[in-house]
Amino acid sequence: MEEEKEKPATPDRLMSLDALRGFDMLWIIGGGTLFQALAKYTNWSLLNWWSDQLEHRYWEGFNFEDMIFPLFLFIAGVAIPFSIMKRLQLGHTRKQIYHHALVRLFFLVLFGILLANGGIQSFDFAHFRYTHVLVRIGIGWFFATVIYLNMKPRGQILWCAGLLLGYWAIMMLIPVPGHGAGVMTPEGNLAGYVDRLLLPGVFFQWYFPGILDPEGLLGHISGVAMGVLGVLTGEWLMSDKGNLTGLKKGLLLGAAGVAFLVIGTVWGLEFPIIKKIWTSSFVIYAAGWSMILLSLFYLVIDVWKIRRWTYFFIIIGSNSIFIYACQSGVLDFQKMSGFFFNGLIHCPLDPSAQAVIAAFAYLLVSWLFLNFMYKRKIFFRV
Repeated sequence: MEEEKEKPATPDRLMSLDALRGFDMLWIIGGGTLFQALAKYTNWSLLNWWSDQLEHRYWEGFNFEDMIFPLFLFIAGVAIPFSIMKRLQLGHTRKQIYHHALVRLFFLVLFGILLANGGIQSFDFAHFRYTHVLVRIGIGWFFATVIYLNMKPRGQILWCAGLLLGYWAIMMLIPVPGHGAGVMTPEGNLAGYVDRLLLPGVFFQWYFPGILDPEGLLGHISGVAMGVLGVLTGEWLMSDKGNLTGLKKGLLLGAAGVAFLVIGTVWGLEFPIIKKIWTSSFVIYAAGWSMILLSLFYLVIDVWKIRRWTYFFIIIGSNSIFIYACQSGVLDFQKMSGFFFNGLIHCPLDPSAQAVIAAFAYLLVSWLFLNFMYKRKIFFRV
């Protein structure tokens, strides 16, 4: 392999990061539904196994579906050093960067709350949900940005370790009335108790309604840590210290991911891996898989320059927040796909075959809409 192909990508852009973001969002915009429909239709053992992976764990444990959210936050963290370096090169001051970060935090939180409630249906704020996936992403991204701007890598590592160890300590040592300390059940854990005590409005209704919220208050601590782990990864990929080639960086990143999986698994024996409350072991374990995926994308796309296949994913990743909002009802792709493919969907076939066609039609219409926006350089930015 030629030496010039081994050099890491310039600080301006990592195409692998754009493609990985699109891969992550694929499972939200219909990829998961399509594979589950295929599994039901074919009843193949491998597809059935993958279909199970596309469901969240009820409480303890880890499925692929549990990685989609933390992977997005990890990617946002990786992008921070590249974004800020570009802004500094364009002559932006630190004050302007802080202003941008605050504005982005405000709109992510506001947008998240609006999506959590289907917009403002009424002014009965006592029955609003005040947290959301975008709220956690906004808070994690913002404080990871602040830590990056004020700390060198050693300080960032200390902050990350302090957040994860601190979250572990308070969860295990502070007693919950009626349950005691270190009880890691849905009803007895400290995060749920704090949500019930301090979080206004209503909780997410699909899991443990009234007991805890999966994007609750204490989980933001480890959410920030996930963002900082992304920052540290981005800094390392951007750095030219040690004269490491892109190949070595990709391989070392993959090895670090394996190490994180081991650490997360071992820690999980004492502090269980639970996505619903973002335990520290969950963050470490999810970061491990995130690093492994990024290493694979980085090697293939940015080091070996095998890129033709990336367009499909880049289209999705280029408007990730917009397409996520569409899944919450901003645009009804279900009706759009039905408009174009209703006759095919309801043709005289087995219901499981119709489900495959419907899922494929939904994904196709979503992608074509995103491609239309991409071609016309229409990007939703927060």
